[in-house]
Amino acid sequence: MPERNNGLCLYGIKACDTMKKARTWLDQQGLSYTFHDYKSAGIDRAHLQAWCEEHGWQTVLNRAGTTFRKLGEAQKADLDQAKAIELMLAQPSMIKRPVLDLGDKTLIGFKPDTYAAELAVKN
Repeated sequence: MPERNNGLCLYGIKACDTMKKARTWLDQQGLSYTFHDYKSAGIDRAHLQAWCEEHGWQTVLNRAGTTFRKLGEAQKADLDQAKAIELMLAQPSMIKRPVLDLGDKTLIGFKPDTYAAELAVKN
């Protein structure tokens, strides 16, 4: 199947199992994308701000992950968007992954059905 370049950018962490599933799915559909590893390359405030504005910081911040759970109670207390962004800037592992930038919007997390619907992929 020929690759279709849709200007997609996949943000996440290379070793994450969910990331591997998303990358495999995109590859199987013949979709090309740029991969941005925000653990090694970092992430800027503008991206986090935009994702939080689109989805809400509660969706973007991965509170189920080990990195967040290891925080002290004081760091977890009274969270709001500004504090959540500071935490994610300091430790990008706290960003829910993957984030797939479609150009006009983003998808957070990986659900094959959602990816297929948003990318109009026929299985």
